[in-house]
Amino acid sequence: MTLLTSAVGGWLAGMLADRFGRVRTLQVTILWFAVFTFLCGFAQTYSQLLVLRALMGLGFGGEWAAGAVLMGEIIRAEHRGKAVGTLQSGWPIGWAAAAIVSTVLFGLLPAESAWRILFWIGLLPALLTLFIRRFVDDPPVFKSAREKSATVGLMPSPLEIFSPRIIRTTILTSVLAAGAQGGYHALFTWLPTYLKVERKLSVIGTGGYIAVVIAGSYVGLLCGAYLADRIGRRANFILYAVCSLVTVFIYTQLPITDGLMLLLGFSSRVLC
Repeated sequence: MTLLTSAVGGWLAGMLADRFGRVRTLQVTILWFAVFTFLCGFAQTYSQLLVLRALMGLGFGGEWAAGAVLMGEIIRAEHRGKAVGTLQSGWPIGWAAAAIVSTVLFGLLPAESAWRILFWIGLLPALLTLFIRRFVDDPPVFKSAREKSATVGLMPSPLEIFSPRIIRTTILTSVLAAGAQGGYHALFTWLPTYLKVERKLSVIGTGGYIAVVIAGSYVGLLCGAYLADRIGRRANFILYAVCSLVTVFIYTQLPITDGLMLLLGFSSRVLC
């Protein structure tokens, strides 16, 4: 549910960022994400948690979209891949921090209260809005476009991406993103269950497996960031697709031991 609503959040945040600015949208989405993460800790039923997680997803997707656009417009074209890729590498850093805090809390406190405190800690990113408000401004390229639109009396329309001039690009990039993100989440959401149930690997779900997966993600994001500028976006996507195909074949067709699983866990995250 969180992933589905994050797609909606990204769409809405994109429209708001064009209308009200990148920085203001980023602040709102961070606050939204932090507040509803915090409220998840008070859920008393499955339905309440489901609704709160869905609302949290709106902020999650919106924050990701607004932040990526802001970074992309600030950085010069020759360094844009490295900059945006480095931004994306914050994902495994946050994942590692959450895993460490989770391990500590569940080791010190009863499970009934530890999971709630984990959600309450999710309020901390709201403090980032104070930094953004003080030190971050909208990119000059966005300000220039806004001034031009105001001069001619036209504001950007969210439906413009479906205009005959760019609809082909819209469709192709949407299909590409759906395939890449859908394949990624399908693989790494259900793969642990498959390896544990079907391949009988005991290492799945352990701290060691999670650690190598996080480390592989971080290395892979940094490598992808460099390659995006070095070999180009198109070649980088093709390389990702080929490596993903090889990874799935190895996981499903070749014999794997627990030791090899740790190595593959790291390698697959780097490659994918």
